[in-house]
Amino acid sequence: MRTADDERDGSLPQTPSGGAEPAPERASERSSERAPERLRAKASWLITHTATPAGRLSAEAFAAIGARRYHYALLAALAEFGPASQAALGRRCGIDRSDVVAALNELVAAGQVVRSPDPADRRRNVITLTPAGEDQLTRADRVLAKAQDALLAPLSGAERAELTRLLTLVLDHWTAEPS
Repeated sequence: MRTADDERDGSLPQTPSGGAEPAPERASERSSERAPERLRAKASWLITHTATPAGRLSAEAFAAIGARRYHYALLAALAEFGPASQAALGRRCGIDRSDVVAALNELVAAGQVVRSPDPADRRRNVITLTPAGEDQLTRADRVLAKAQDALLAPLSGAERAELTRLLTLVLDHWTAEPS
């Protein structure tokens, strides 16, 4: 049994005979830990459980360059669609209004975007990407590509493209404007 002292000094726990206990197996290495086939056959379960490592890998990649997921989404939207209001960016990126403001404040402080009054409506702000923001987006694309490679390592290039195509169809179905 491990004690707090073992945790602090890094020593291995001892068996009653005095030998070191073997390191525990990783859950993915034990067939007894495998999820039931009934769950593994459900796309919703697979998507939910794949999102965990996807989120972790992406967060680690962004953190390495001083960025976050929201930063990437906002910079990407500005690069693709041009200057936009805070509200439009939030809707386009699926980010809550208060989170948009917080993320934009960080991007403004970093010099990656400029916030200025909308000439047509001074009550609104228009957000514009700066050259520093374009550079950060390029860095983010690079580190995110490595995270994607790690996440999708078991898939070929064609399988990755097909997975992305299929997930896009499902997402578009659930985010489409009602007719």
